[in-house]
Amino acid sequence: MELTQNPSVLELVRKTAELTTPKEIVWIDGSEAQLESLRKIAVETGELIKLNEEKLPGCYLNRSDVNDVARVEGRTFICSKTREAAGPTNNWMDPDEMKAKLHEILRCAMTDRTMYVIPYSMGVIGTPFAKYGIEITDSIYVVLNMAIMTRIGTKVLDALGGSSDVILGVHTKAKLDPENRYIVHFPEENKIISVNSNYGGNVLQGKKCFSLRIASELGRREGWLAEHMLILGIENPQGEVRYVTGAFPSACGKTNLAMLIPPEGYRKKGWKCWTVGDDIAWLRVGPDGRLWAVNPENGFFGVAPGTSERSNPNALASTSRNTIFTNVVLNEDDMTVWWEGMTKQPPKGHLRNWKGEVWDGSDGTRGAHPNSRFTAPAENCPCISEEFFKGTGVPISAIIFGGRRAKTAPLVYQSFNWQHGVFVGSIMASETTAAATGQVGVVRRDPMAMLPFCGYHMGDYWQHWLDMGKKIPKPPKIFNVNWFRTDEDGNFAWPGFGDNMRVLQWIISRADDEIGAAETALGYEPNTHDIDMEGLEMSMYDMRRLLSVDRDLWLQECEDAREYYEKIGKVPPELYEELDALEMRLNRGYKVKHE
Repeated sequence: MELTQNPSVLELVRKTAELTTPKEIVWIDGSEAQLESLRKIAVETGELIKLNEEKLPGCYLNRSDVNDVARVEGRTFICSKTREAAGPTNNWMDPDEMKAKLHEILRCAMTDRTMYVIPYSMGVIGTPFAKYGIEITDSIYVVLNMAIMTRIGTKVLDALGGSSDVILGVHTKAKLDPENRYIVHFPEENKIISVNSNYGGNVLQGKKCFSLRIASELGRREGWLAEHMLILGIENPQGEVRYVTGAFPSACGKTNLAMLIPPEGYRKKGWKCWTVGDDIAWLRVGPDGRLWAVNPENGFFGVAPGTSERSNPNALASTSRNTIFTNVVLNEDDMTVWWEGMTKQPPKGHLRNWKGEVWDGSDGTRGAHPNSRFTAPAENCPCISEEFFKGTGVPISAIIFGGRRAKTAPLVYQSFNWQHGVFVGSIMASETTAAATGQVGVVRRDPMAMLPFCGYHMGDYWQHWLDMGKKIPKPPKIFNVNWFRTDEDGNFAWPGFGDNMRVLQWIISRADDEIGAAETALGYEPNTHDIDMEGLEMSMYDMRRLLSVDRDLWLQECEDAREYYEKIGKVPPELYEELDALEMRLNRGYKVKHE
């Protein structure tokens, strides 16, 4: 039975059904009864494995196809009307040509399968930030994950009414053929089609597809920002909360920062941290002239390996109930899960790896896939902010960019102004580790951590950032952090994790104009004594080294950034001005005075 009279939605359902020929159509109403029935079906078919109800209530394990375990950037397309609009950082194909290709894959793809129609909301339903979508899929896994990651069901359709302002999406597992796997976005049409995959990052269309790639283009048209950012609230001992956003490429500590636990000394004084979001932020100018941010998601789609009681207890606690685990180890003795980094050694017992094979770790192979995941409700997180549930947004005091640099970037610095901050974000980079590529120290640019997720030309994206700065009467201050500076022995010079709170304290103090700073060639840096070092085994000399700027390394950085700009093209002249100014400051031997 159809749950709406919305003409855009009904046309999508009709056309998709005609093309894919499903055996039946099921509309997802969002009720627990319907979701429970789908869970039972998934267990019966083997798509899900029910876990220990006492130890992991409401939790399930999924094993994906071995060739379908991660986002496929090489098969992800932005099919704007022109190649120019997509820009050099996105894969592009003529929209009509791509649609013809996709329609052949979709033709009769759901024969003997059920077609599910999922109405979903990014953001709290009915709030000004909320945007609505429809995903059609033949995967129960997708339905159940979308029920965690978004708000679904008839309430969405009620809020949508007859509006055409809806993102329309189609997904089919098809044959899980990696050679014909496509994740395709049509920005001007507000449409998404993904085929031959069942991996979350490719097929949970509310996630990167809608919330970033499509939403980034929507934001440009409508005057707001869709960003790959965490949102964190920092509460001081007086009970005042300041909110920051942070953009970090992968393996740079974004989730750990989003769920930060302050050091013991800070906690005793009354400092607290509150998670609003771990991955995506939508930002708009509020009536008070400040920039406000909301997390449009309703859950966490986190990387399992490395998540532990030591590294991120809040993330681990989030997985304690009503969670779907994908491609982790199953302990058949007690029907619990495990992954590398959860404990030093795998548990004793009858274990099966992510492929379902008998495994005990003795052969040196990994039990969980390196990109294994958990899909967990945000409400499970012990430090989830009350503001998350309101969906009306939080005012942002600071925007933080960060990467992984061994020698170049100091621990923290503040941009001179918004324009300079956009420049800082545009040249963001991380150095590869041996674990990632076999090559150490290769610099990979990832502007604003949006390289895989920007739905249009990166040069136009930077221009949009600059334009936004002119629309914000009271803009947040912009900072850059680097938790990964190393000493002469190659060891991390900064302890990281909870101690990052010390840097955040300085950042919010600067945002509130409560503290001074040293002016350097890069921007404003902390005076050495302004970073709280109580309880740290670190000297003032060590801190100075963490804050030092190597002129020669930065001149090389400028040269590399200039080459990168040339590759991108359409770079706003303001960013070239900032690059020229940085080179000038470095060349004239900019004097730094640390108080």
